[in-house]
Parts: sequence; C-alpha cells; structure tokens
Amino acid sequence: MSRLVVVSNRVAIPGTSSAGGLAVALQAALEETGGMWFGWSGRIDPDDSGQVHEHDAGNIRYVTVDLSKRDHDDYYNGFANRTLWPLLHFRVDLVDYSRITYAAYRRVNALFAEKLAPLLRDDDLVWVHDYHLIPMAKLLRELGVTCRLGFFLHVPMPSSDLLAALPQHERLFEGLSSYDLIGFQTERDLERFQDYVRLFGRGRVISHGVLETHKGKRLRAGAFPISIDTAHIETQAAAAAAKAGVKRLGVSLSGRELAIGVDRLDYSKGLPERFRSFGRFLKRHPEHRGKLTLLQIAPVSRGEVLEYQKLRSELEQLSGHINGAHAEPDWTPVRYVNRNYPHPTLTGFYRLSRVGLVTPLRDGMNLVAKEYVAAQDPKNPGVLVLSTFAGAARELDAALLVNPYDMDGVADAMAAAMEMPLEERRERWETMMAVLREHDITAWRRNYLAALREPS
Repeated sequence: MSRLVVVSNRVAIPGTSSAGGLAVALQAALEETGGMWFGWSGRIDPDDSGQVHEHDAGNIRYVTVDLSKRDHDDYYNGFANRTLWPLLHFRVDLVDYSRITYAAYRRVNALFAEKLAPLLRDDDLVWVHDYHLIPMAKLLRELGVTCRLGFFLHVPMPSSDLLAALPQHERLFEGLSSYDLIGFQTERDLERFQDYVRLFGRGRVISHGVLETHKGKRLRAGAFPISIDTAHIETQAAAAAAKAGVKRLGVSLSGRELAIGVDRLDYSKGLPERFRSFGRFLKRHPEHRGKLTLLQIAPVSRGEVLEYQKLRSELEQLSGHINGAHAEPDWTPVRYVNRNYPHPTLTGFYRLSRVGLVTPLRDGMNLVAKEYVAAQDPKNPGVLVLSTFAGAARELDAALLVNPYDMDGVADAMAAAMEMPLEERRERWETMMAVLREHDITAWRRNYLAALREPS
C-alpha cells in the first residue's frame, strides 16, 4: 500500500500539543499505512535558516520546518489570516491585501516544497490541508514530484465573484489545478469552485466534479464533509458527568436550563449577533426569563489583530448590557468566558445543555454542532439551533435551522427549543445521530483517500 504523506501548516507531534479531532483522524490515517507528517514546527528561528527537524514515533515520521519571524508574520498572520481567511469567509470588507505578504505566502510555500520534495517517493499519496498551502502542488510539480497530490479545503469556498476580487487570483487558484483531487466540505462549495473555473479560470466543467483547465489539465473535485469520532464523543460525554467541573456547572445553574456556545473568538462565528439574539429572546419571551442561562465559551485567537480586539471588546459590552438589563440577584443571564477547557469537560458541558447554539455567519463545517449532538443523553437530549450558513446544516437538517442575521428568528428558535416536547427532541436527535454514526471521521478520511487513489 502507498505511503501517506500529510502536509499541513502545523504538525501535531505526539506529546507536544493537544490534538483536536482533525489531528486525531490524520494520525489514525498515518498509522494505518505508515507515513510522514510535514509542516511548520511552531518555532520561530532567529537565524532564518529554515531548519528541518525529524522525529519518529511508531511507523510515522514527523518532519517540521522552522520559520523566520518575518515569514511567520507575513505568511501566517499576514496573507493567510488577513487576506485569505476573510475572503474565504465572504468578508471582502476585511481583506487586507499587500504584495509583500503575498510574496511571503509564496516564499514559505516554496520553502516547504523545497524541503519536502526530496523526501517523497513516486508511489506516495500526498494529502495537503487548507488555505495556507494552496500553491503547494504546483511548486512540488515544478521540482519534479510525480506522485498523487490531494488537497482539502476546510473553510468555505466563496462565490466566484468574491474570489475574483483578490489581486492575482488567477495565479493563486491556478495552483489548485496541479492537484489530482480537491476536496470541499459541501456540494455547494464544489459548485462555487466549478463556477470559478468556468467563469474566471478560463477552464471548463466536463462533468460534475471533473474539470479541465485552459491548458488542458484535468483534475477531479468532490464534496467530503468532515466529521467527528462519534462513538468516542458519546462515551466521553457520558463519562464526563462525573467530572468536578461539570458537576460544579450543573450545581451553579440552580435548576435552570443551559444554552451553550463554544467558538473560537472570530468574526465569522456570529457572536455579537448571537448575544443580541439572546437579548431579543429575553424580551420576546418573558415567560422564559430566569429559566435559561447562556454560557458562551470563546477562547481568544489572533489577539494581536485589531479586528479581533474590537470583537472581544464588543462582546464584553454586549454581555454587560444584557446582564445589566435582565439579571436578578440569583441569576446572571450571560456567562461569557475567554478560556479553553479540556475536551472531555466540554463534552460534559454539551450534555448538560438544553440548547446548543451554533450560529456562525459562515463556516466550512463546524464540528461543535456535530459534537453537541453526539454528546447528548439519549433519554433526554437537548436541541441544536444551527445556522444555515454552516456546512453542518447540510447533514444535520433535523436541527432548528436559523438565519443568524435574523435575530428575532434565532430568539424564537431558542424559545422553541425550551418548549419542545421530549418525544420531538428524541426524534430529531435520533435522525441526526444516525447520520453521525454512519458518516464519522473514519469514514471521511477513508472516502477521501480512496478517491485520491483512483486514477484521474
């Protein structure tokens, strides 16, 4: 069987980082066949030498590269997260484009390709992840690499008109044509990419998921919705009820119900809109005042970026305003927390919650939605309130689907969740769990890799 080579911006080296669901899935894929994981080490090299580190664990080799401070600032904080991230989340108004950061983006991708190419074999399967590394395949091909190259975009694919607003978009997205297979989260993302190829890439769509560039290069693309380790989350959440932190949270509610949101602090997550919707809920449905507490967990990310600083300040003001207007001596409506919790504890929090609020303005998938469902008590499940603009809404359509911009609608969905009979809650939960059990994280990676192995 071919060796699998995973390429990502960061590498989850065992014992050095807390592995999330994706890292666990990729680790399992590598362990099945033996392989290599390549990417940035997480280190800033003061000597700017691009030093390579190798570490073996079992049948996996971890190969990482250091970056200079300038490259990290311009490639990662700059083009990747101040240009591509807002663009891919439909926020052209926040795109900060400069030729300097674009040059750094290409320079770091070229550095990675230069270090990786000599390590590859002709029969390798190379699986590149996310928007940080779009040009990787083209650069590897230029260095003579002939093995099969796949790419997976974890974030949304915006409309072709938005992509075309990016200077040098043709050069950037032409790099995707050097991959053998491009994976997207949803069929809608695939459709948008096909529109871009046809309208702005001067290529053509031969059939659904089969494209040809203007130079005659054929490639395949498909939708491969990422998922979770469903069985593990079920077991973990049930066991978490005994954890001290989960017990304390339950006691602190004093018999009230809990609504929970867990999101990285990011403008794509719709957190100000969520807070305002909760405020509307308290006004529109006074019969539920004092009966529901919102716990919003939002760890700070990219705290040095001005937009994120403004967002944090806005959320602090909104939570203070809601609490000032509605709190009682024994009830605080909004609990807003900027810190991480261990994953087992989070799943315990999900299980306690009558309402799961997953209302991003735009999200590629959103695994919190899937984890919330998998964590529920089958005898007394909570209700998922889910944005139609999250990729997860395509699969979890038994949730209460909402438009996050319609704050009255979200408020009414919270009330519906509070009032929903147990029989309906169970029915909706069982429908979603059937999907999550069949389409778990193992099925996702196996389906993608099977497609990558197929000849073009």
